[in-house]
Amino acid sequence: MPHTLVKLTRSLAGAALALTLGAAPALAGDEALVQRGKDVYTAQKCQMCHLIAGKGNKMNPLDGVGTKLSAADTKAWIVTPAEMTATAKSTKKPPMPAKYDKLPAADIDALVAYLQSLKK
Repeated sequence: MPHTLVKLTRSLAGAALALTLGAAPALAGDEALVQRGKDVYTAQKCQMCHLIAGKGNKMNPLDGVGTKLSAADTKAWIVTPAEMTATAKSTKKPPMPAKYDKLPAADIDALVAYLQSLKK
């Protein structure tokens, strides 16, 4: 193998390793955010109205919601449910309560991260 090709191969391998190692802390941060979102979901008793992985109210399943809604739409359902109900022409009863916009922004972001992780 020519010297230049060996250098290029080593350089690409090093870059790939650096990218992989660099992604690990971000992934760990994402996992922590998702876990925090699970905790918010539990603390807010979301399972009273919603079902995830067989736990909660069967009338409003959220399994796979991460593939159905964007993060922005998920957040909108949490903080402006009346507007999203009108937009989606949802007839589910009872409608999503308009009280979660009062949660700290970090909790809302964590909840959105958790729901977005539900890819089914």
